[in-house]
Amino acid sequence: MLTLSLFQKNDISALRVSRGIRLKEITGDIAYQFLYILLRTAILPFFCKMARERKAKPDLVSRDYTIHLAKHTHKTTFKAKTPRAVKKIKEFAQKAMGTKDVRLDVEVNKFVWSQGVRNPPKRIRVRLSRKRNEDEDAEEKLYTYVQLVKVAKVKGLQTEVVDTA
Repeated sequence: MLTLSLFQKNDISALRVSRGIRLKEITGDIAYQFLYILLRTAILPFFCKMARERKAKPDLVSRDYTIHLAKHTHKTTFKAKTPRAVKKIKEFAQKAMGTKDVRLDVEVNKFVWSQGVRNPPKRIRVRLSRKRNEDEDAEEKLYTYVQLVKVAKVKGLQTEVVDTA
């Protein structure tokens, strides 16, 4: 709720709003002052919030991403490098697809572990697919499935939307 209190001093009036916004030395008609405060405290934040709201994501979608693992495993203890790379792939998939449930394909795991625990690959090209969860007891209705995309050169590739038809 918006509450206003007015204090008049000569032609200069100071307005206070209960939200803590203080406008100093506003001259002119009180109606304009009221509209200004109303716009600043109630209407504009509402429209800004509407602009920030995201549109609903389509349920089933697949995209190809390049994940730069060297960025995430730099300055990490040798024995923790590849396990951290696997965790970062899952974390990336969560952020990109907006699901908490992320499942890695066996090929992705084998590719990351192929050079051992101390030396994970610098980059990896993966296909992230958002799929429906068949399990009725699951907390989320969607999950992300991470698959390996084999390419000759991983560096410099852009994100691509893949047709799942």
